[in-house]
Amino acid sequence: MPRAPAPNSDLAQQMAHAFLVNDRVNQLLLEHLDPRTWRAQIPDQKTRTIADIFAHVHNIRRKWLRLSAPHLKMPAGLDRRKCTQKQTQKALAESGLRCSEMLADALGPSPKTKFMRDGWARPWPPSVAIFAYMITHEAHHRGQICILAHQLGYRLSGTVTSHMWAWERLYKECGFDLAISKTRVSKLTQQAKRPAEAGR
Repeated sequence: MPRAPAPNSDLAQQMAHAFLVNDRVNQLLLEHLDPRTWRAQIPDQKTRTIADIFAHVHNIRRKWLRLSAPHLKMPAGLDRRKCTQKQTQKALAESGLRCSEMLADALGPSPKTKFMRDGWARPWPPSVAIFAYMITHEAHHRGQICILAHQLGYRLSGTVTSHMWAWERLYKECGFDLAISKTRVSKLTQQAKRPAEAGR
């Protein structure tokens, strides 16, 4: 998986990396979904298909990029009626990388990006709220996909659902390090103590 460019601050780097790890979970789902679920419909229910939901996730990312970071290369859109699982994997990998670059721009020391979630919405100033909104949107739709697969009779295995929560493993798969070194922990502890000592 390609890495996002290293931003100029620890926080921006962590957010950019975490968004790519979030996309790794999407990729995991796409790798293990039974192909029979892709366009299947639940009888007597007018719900979006799994293909529809994944295409929506990608195309919403494109909207965020178009409105918030027009300086970044725009990935091609997905047609929910025609896209395959493999096409969707490739498209999400590209839009995930662009979104991680957008986060790096928005959260770095010299922000280039204000976030707009839709054309009618007011822009948000650079903040962690951008990241939280983006992650929450995707987690919501992943939940829908898992439920749909179950309802269609093709429940994801326990191995796959456990992997989705194994963030230490997911970070390694993306080439990142989630663990904090003992030296770093010591520095963070010292920094936390200083304000408390100053207030005595």
